[in-house]
Amino acid sequence: MILMENVQKSFGDNHVLRGMNLEIPKGTSMVIIGGSGTGKSVGLKCILGLIKPDAGRIMVDGKDASTGDRDAFLARFGMLFQGGALFDSLPVWQNVAFRLLRGSLKRPVEEAREIAIEKLRRVGLKSDVADRLPAELSGGMQKRVGLARAIAAEPEIIFFDEPTTGLDPIMSGVINDLIREIVVEMGATAMTITHDMSSVRAIADNVAMLHDGVIQWTGPVSQMDTSGDPYLEQFITGSAEGPIEAVR
Repeated sequence: MILMENVQKSFGDNHVLRGMNLEIPKGTSMVIIGGSGTGKSVGLKCILGLIKPDAGRIMVDGKDASTGDRDAFLARFGMLFQGGALFDSLPVWQNVAFRLLRGSLKRPVEEAREIAIEKLRRVGLKSDVADRLPAELSGGMQKRVGLARAIAAEPEIIFFDEPTTGLDPIMSGVINDLIREIVVEMGATAMTITHDMSSVRAIADNVAMLHDGVIQWTGPVSQMDTSGDPYLEQFITGSAEGPIEAVR
């Protein structure tokens, strides 16, 4: 579903992606791990076309991601943002139905509200949450609203950017389980960026280790602990010793 070939991106003298190669088969869940500043978010933004790569090729479902109808292309994606990114001034249901109230996916208001409430229920929130403002919700509830929004338009591809950041271990587990269930139910292709190894083990079919702008290792999550790759082993164990230099 997603293919990245030798994708490169620099910002001045900062060479973020130095030849990123990645393949995500349709209907599978890929989790990308790596330290801060290694290019995980830049790679995601390149796929979406928010950033234009300096070199390389990105294919989505066999077609060049940089060509064709932009609105139709983006309509295939859902996104759970790291900080929730809910609109403070909109009630929860309008946040969830944001894409259904405008643009090419526009639905009648009542239908959009019904879909929003259905998606809120899917992530474990009652219908009375629909008319609250985001500020009235806990961090875990806001994350669930963000997840409901990500799936509201039934996307084929869903991106999860640090889905458990700022959550306690129990709520992190709840969110991980919800993500896994929903991705399997929808048959969607998923790409997740995370530092949380519990998320990796809960969500991933396959794992890719990004370091210094290239994929150092990729393979099934079942092989992660026996990979023999020094970069991956150091990241999993959190050791200060290894090929990844710790900033002191």
